[in-house]
Amino acid sequence: MVHVGALPGTPMYLHSVKTILEKAVQEALILEEEGVDAVMIENMHDRPYLNRNVGPEIVSSLTAVAVEIRRNLKIPLGIQILAGANREALAVALAAQFDFIRAEGFVFGHLADEGWINSDAGEILRYRKQIGAEHVKIYTDIKKKHSSHQVSSDVSIAETAKAAEFFLSDGVIVTGNSTGEETSEDDVRQVKNSTKLPVIIGSGINTNNIQNYWNLADAFIVGSSFKADGEWKNDVSRDKVKQFMKKITELRK
Repeated sequence: MVHVGALPGTPMYLHSVKTILEKAVQEALILEEEGVDAVMIENMHDRPYLNRNVGPEIVSSLTAVAVEIRRNLKIPLGIQILAGANREALAVALAAQFDFIRAEGFVFGHLADEGWINSDAGEILRYRKQIGAEHVKIYTDIKKKHSSHQVSSDVSIAETAKAAEFFLSDGVIVTGNSTGEETSEDDVRQVKNSTKLPVIIGSGINTNNIQNYWNLADAFIVGSSFKADGEWKNDVSRDKVKQFMKKITELRK
């Protein structure tokens, strides 16, 4: 994960787009140089997030960042735009030649801290078709962190995964309850046993626990544990990335 600095118009916006862009590229290069398989960018510093809609200043700024990262990196790249701005993420991915997006609210509406988020599988897949972005994969959160799923509490995480597969998701993401919180191993097993889609763990992965999940999932999104002091708001730490990737090399053997 590269958490792009707070963008124009958001409460925490402090720096020029040029400065934000340069830092994002620097962090992305650290990740690539230390051997990660892919990099995803996200506007996490834009809190509090808008629900499904972001302004042109966000889309244009993220496009500038994404294009520059694509210019400098050779590995696969992805993007998520909070909160639930999945159409905008697809548009940026297409313009910047990114490979995938992370989408929340794909199946089953839920109550997030931004408010109620409707499911948008039908809308986002039609939009992908319309703009000629079918090569851009859409990896979708299920029973997403930072959300209440009481309305769909009678639908298990396994059934939610099946619904995402039926609605043509390219892969499902399983998380803990909040950023940096460990994902339930039982949840991952249930999902893995219920779908043929790639299963991705989306929170809580670190050097100390990766071995517990290694044979349970197909991919891992790592954010907080790559940062100084393990705090998502801090800068990417090359030493922490190096330590994590050393563990990955051992596991791959």
